Amino acid sequence: MDTEQKIDCLRMENIFGDLCKAKQAKMDRPTSLNTCQRGKILYRPEDTHEVLFILKKGRVQLYRLSSQGKKLVAATLGSGTIFGEMALIGQRMSNRFAEAIEDCLLCVMSRYDVEQWVLRKPELALRLMQVMADRLRQAKARLKDRAFKSIPARLASLLLHLREAQGDHIYGYTHQDLAEAIGTYRETATQTLNKFKSQHLIDISRRRIDILDSAGLEQVAAE
Repeated sequence: MDTEQKIDCLRMENIFGDLCKAKQAKMDRPTSLNTCQRGKILYRPEDTHEVLFILKKGRVQLYRLSSQGKKLVAATLGSGTIFGEMALIGQRMSNRFAEAIEDCLLCVMSRYDVEQWVLRKPELALRLMQVMADRLRQAKARLKDRAFKSIPARLASLLLHLREAQGDHIYGYTHQDLAEAIGTYRETATQTLNKFKSQHLIDISRRRIDILDSAGLEQVAAE
C-alpha cells in the first residue's frame, strides 16, 4: 500500500478525521486495505480476531440469529464508520455476525496498530469510547422501539434515521433490508411503505425512497 492510499485509509470522520497528513504518514505499520463482495461474512460470533474494521465504501450489517434462525439486525453501517471495536477490549463479537450487504472497501487494523495509535494520540481513545457508547445507546433505543412501538412507527423512525445520513433521497435499501432492520417480515414492510406512499409521506422507486413529508413521518414515529 503506498503512502497516499494509507493516508486515505486512515481518514475517518468520526474518530480520526483531525489527524493531519504529516502525523498519519508517521504510522510505521501499514494498515490492510481489502475489498469484499456483497454477501461476505466478515466475522461470526465464535471468531476471536482482535481487529478494528474501518468501512471506507459500501454497507455492512451487524446482526444476531434467534434460536429460530431469524435474523435480528443490530445496525446497518455506511461508509466512514467502524465496527469490531468490542474485540479490542477483550469482548467476543457479542454473538453477532458482520455481513457485507454491498461490495465494500475496508481497512483492517490489528489490536497492536490501534494501541500504538492511541499511545500517540490519547484523545482517540476517548473518541473510540464515545462511538461505543453511542452504539450501545442506539441498540437500546432499537430494543425499546421493538418492544413498544408499532410497525409503522418503527419504520417511520428508521426512515427518519436514514434521512439524517442520506437526505430526502434514500438509496440502496430493499424492502427486505428495511424489514430486517425493524424486526418484521418483508411483506409487512412493503404494505407499510405502500401505506406511507398513499398518505404522500414518501415516494418509492427501485432501491430508492424519497421523503416527501418528514414532519408527517415524525408524527407516525411518535405514535
